[in-house]
Amino acid sequence: MAEELPGLAELRAWFAEYLRAYAACCRRDSDDVRQLLSFYAVPLLLTTDATVLALGSDDAVIGAVGQQIERLRAADYDRTETLESETSMLNASTALHRAYFSWLRADGSEIARMRLAYVITHGGSGHRISALVVGTP
Repeated sequence: MAEELPGLAELRAWFAEYLRAYAACCRRDSDDVRQLLSFYAVPLLLTTDATVLALGSDDAVIGAVGQQIERLRAADYDRTETLESETSMLNASTALHRAYFSWLRADGSEIARMRLAYVITHGGSGHRISALVVGTP
């Protein structure tokens, strides 16, 4: 078995906590979307096929994240299944996490599949998602 890089297990545990908090907001188990700010850096770089946004305030980050949460709520989101994921350390303070997700309803029907990449940095405030790259399935 290959030896894991220092900090990688901690980073993966932190990311799993982020996914739980995000899913709780999408399911309406929590209405406190602002709690997600503890997972995002400000500014946050958000890129899609159509746009690049530099979100420079807490309100801008919550506005963008909140829009996605509202779309998933409207689609009766229940859970996320991780189809693929990989985390690599880029340097001592930065990691790249890539994942392929399936968003599901309670009955198991699929809402959508998404490929996402997260640039996760570690600084004085702990781990933070500094860039979110939204890909296509």
